[in-house]
Amino acid sequence: MTRVWILPMLLVLCGSFAATGLVVDGSPGTAAALLLLFLLLADVNSPLVFPRSMGAREARQRSTADGRPVVFWRPGCVYCLRLRIRLGRSARRLHWVDIWRDPAGAAAVREVNDGNETVPTVVVDGSPHTNPDPAWVRSLVSPSR
Repeated sequence: MTRVWILPMLLVLCGSFAATGLVVDGSPGTAAALLLLFLLLADVNSPLVFPRSMGAREARQRSTADGRPVVFWRPGCVYCLRLRIRLGRSARRLHWVDIWRDPAGAAAVREVNDGNETVPTVVVDGSPHTNPDPAWVRSLVSPSR
């Protein structure tokens, strides 16, 4: 679980050190802007941006019951972040599985991606789709469906 926080913490530390150096050099405004940028990058790369994750088994059971897709993802993945941002509020209607927290989820992704942990992998009605177009995924969870 600590692995998911390494990049965000490194970004916060690097931003803090860089901002401290700028403050010492007499540029507090630039230091504040740089620190804000690093904090924003840390937030975007943290698991906090994504809806609550669940285990692969629970996600499959819920998907079978309600027909909503399952998204396998991992923190730090730019394609997962792209999907999450493009889904907007409709992301909450999906079942999210963090493969770094759930070994069964990682195994499920490897099974459908030739042994690779390629994410995002979206499973719709039992059919996996690796790195699908966010607009297509959004259409699956639109209110009209």
